[in-house]
Amino acid sequence: MTETTQNTITYFSDSDVSGIALPERFTFPFFYEPHPLTQIAAAELQDYLETQTELDHNFGLIENQPGLVIGKMFGVLVIQDTEGKLGYLSAFSGKLADSNTHSRFVPPVFDMLLEDSFFLKEQYILNSINDRVKEIESDSTYQSLKRELKQFIAQSDAEIAALKAQLKSNKQIRKEARNAQKSILTPEDYAFFEAYLVRNSLHDKHQFNMLTQNWQQRLDTIKQELAHFDTILEALKTERKEKSGALQQQLFEQYAFLNKDRRTKSLHAIFSDTVFGKPPAAAGECATPKLLQYAFLHGYKPLAMAEFWWGAPPKSEIRKHKQFYPACTGKCKPILAHMLEGMDIDDNPLLINAGEGTELKIVYEDDSFVVVNKPAELLSVPGIQIQDSVYTRLQARFGTIEPLIIHRLDMATSGLLVVAKTKEAHKDIQKQFLKRTVTKRYTAVLSKIIEDNEGEISLPLRGDLDNRPRQLVCFEFGKKAITKWKAVARTATTTKVHFWPLTGRTHQLRMHAAHEHGLNAPIVGDDLYGTASNRLYLHAAYLEFIHPVTKQIMVFEEMEEF
Repeated sequence: MTETTQNTITYFSDSDVSGIALPERFTFPFFYEPHPLTQIAAAELQDYLETQTELDHNFGLIENQPGLVIGKMFGVLVIQDTEGKLGYLSAFSGKLADSNTHSRFVPPVFDMLLEDSFFLKEQYILNSINDRVKEIESDSTYQSLKRELKQFIAQSDAEIAALKAQLKSNKQIRKEARNAQKSILTPEDYAFFEAYLVRNSLHDKHQFNMLTQNWQQRLDTIKQELAHFDTILEALKTERKEKSGALQQQLFEQYAFLNKDRRTKSLHAIFSDTVFGKPPAAAGECATPKLLQYAFLHGYKPLAMAEFWWGAPPKSEIRKHKQFYPACTGKCKPILAHMLEGMDIDDNPLLINAGEGTELKIVYEDDSFVVVNKPAELLSVPGIQIQDSVYTRLQARFGTIEPLIIHRLDMATSGLLVVAKTKEAHKDIQKQFLKRTVTKRYTAVLSKIIEDNEGEISLPLRGDLDNRPRQLVCFEFGKKAITKWKAVARTATTTKVHFWPLTGRTHQLRMHAAHEHGLNAPIVGDDLYGTASNRLYLHAAYLEFIHPVTKQIMVFEEMEEF
């Protein structure tokens, strides 16, 4: 293979691309199969990454390499230059080796790290404010006063609580004395006795007031001394917040993205129309926006894009070395909506009803519920763009009876689904699901050999806000997710397993199969966490629950469709 590089363009050799047709339309960035030209470009870039020695960056691929391990998303953009010559551009997401600028790669849309840039100047000011805040917060006098205040508050609370208890006891004693002496003493003697009790009560109140006032004075003295420090801290933090907000706004305006008509739109303007109203962190730093920006800026025609992961996987996400991935939705979708405006783009496969024409098999039906065998790619409930679903098909079948969905399966997953026909049945069976008394078993084919025979996976999950509908492993904010599994068959390259989900999180089985701390083997055909195939090899094969009316144990089993 021979390649020539001019500035940031790497030109294809004629022999490499001979016989390969140019793409008729540009890649739909959020769901695609890499075009052969992007596969060649990615292979060449990966070869460069494997052999280069100039990038001082730890991708986690070399054992005991110093530095923090940070894998990266890289992108390639196949283009025609102003003379019609075929080549490609390369980019990385974020920074690489603590820099935005490297030979062979396109520059960022805006380089915050340029010497004497407003960002670095403002960052220097913010850092000095941070240093001053840390200095005050760690001051020995300030720390001593905070400890003393905390100690005095605890001591005062204890003493006041103890006195309140004593005074309450005294009050009860006086009440009992009144009741005991009222029938014994003469009116004159009782009046004298009552006056004596009133003086005791007033003495108790005085004692309580003196204690609280004494503690309040001591606390106020410490608080006044602390106020000197807190006032300075509050002023510094307010200044930091204002400067940080102004800097962020200035940055948003500096990121101005082009489209094919060279119309610009700032990051702020792009995200002002989204539900969040402002850009998420690191928006505009991903590979594909960088590539398109450079192409439009220099008059190149974009033909196809692809992104791949390079390095060790992050702890939370599913990322495999050298594997292709779509552009992220949270950061890139609004940006690319502007940048790709007016371009002829591949159809969005997510808008195509892949379940059309499939059979929804009725496994069991009575007056309370129906159990169906959902085919792969059919929605459980109607989507925003696609209405065809288990719900709509049963609605048409039932006529006047509304199907009441109890649980769901991912569109790509096939298998058993129970749907109630009455509110009573819905409530009863749903309660069984919530109490986790329903037995569910799935069958899956994993993309590699699993040596162990069985086990349990416990990895908490939460949604990836920047890249829906993907999920993340998150031990801080994730919800508990537990799966039992057992290997039932093996081939030379795959393992068939049974899964028993003990919780019901979104994409739980797919994440637990693919994550490195799970089975580290994506389910065959998993286009989100693995590699696409003719289908997702995941099937809900077994379902067991109590009949809501007869209270009999209902068992349903449908063999997998693969």
